[in-house]
Amino acid sequence: MRMELNTGLHEILQKFLGYSEYRFFLPAARKAWIACKESGQNPNDHFEVFHDMIIIGKGAERQIDNIRITRYGCYLTVQNADSSKPIVAQAQTYFALQTRRAEILLDNSPLTEEEQRRLLLRSEMKKHNSQLAGAAKEAGVTTAKDYAIFQNSGYQGLYNGLTKSDIHEQKGLGKSQDILDHMGSTELAANLFRATQTEEKLKKDGIRDKVSANKVHKQVGAKVRKAIKDIGGTMPENLPVAESIKRLERKEKKLLKLKSDLEK
Repeated sequence: MRMELNTGLHEILQKFLGYSEYRFFLPAARKAWIACKESGQNPNDHFEVFHDMIIIGKGAERQIDNIRITRYGCYLTVQNADSSKPIVAQAQTYFALQTRRAEILLDNSPLTEEEQRRLLLRSEMKKHNSQLAGAAKEAGVTTAKDYAIFQNSGYQGLYNGLTKSDIHEQKGLGKSQDILDHMGSTELAANLFRATQTEEKLKKDGIRDKVSANKVHKQVGAKVRKAIKDIGGTMPENLPVAESIKRLERKEKKLLKLKSDLEK
């Protein structure tokens, strides 16, 4: 399909680039046509030569060549114009900078759907873990040791008896590495469901002692595990370890900055 050709763009371009007459500008357009062809594009999709009649005095007319050009043709024309003209040099520099910015953006490929899901679910997990901790505190889980036991109870239900340290060991994670930071979206979703449902049940059942709170957390974890089993899913302890979410957060931040810079 032929791209839309702008009849007046060549005239604007000619004057903008500092060419006093169209006949001086035409060689640059011809070089651009050749560059377009050599790059594998169809020049006829970007340049269309036609004939105009101009008045040369006393009512007489003369036929001249004219050209319609697309934006891509415009870019090629600027690149093939006379760089000794200050405005041409500035335009060429501008296009070079824009090309480099595009290259940088391409080098920093956008986040995949899985990466986006992981970032979203990890963010939700942080929020709901905080809310779960509040609900657990209301249920009598008050000390750091109490909360560690409460947390392990949920993991034991979901991970078939494995504690947090057991999961670390099975997945080959160091003690300083947060389990949640290395979960894929499927595993994060299972843990998010565990957290949200435990929080709701603690509040709904009016749990007020830590032993009961631990029991509820383990039961909910076990029910989530059963649901996974019933639908034929992979058990969470057997899901692959994902790269650190911290790297994805840095990548997302870098991409947002690049996008902002390109929009300036």
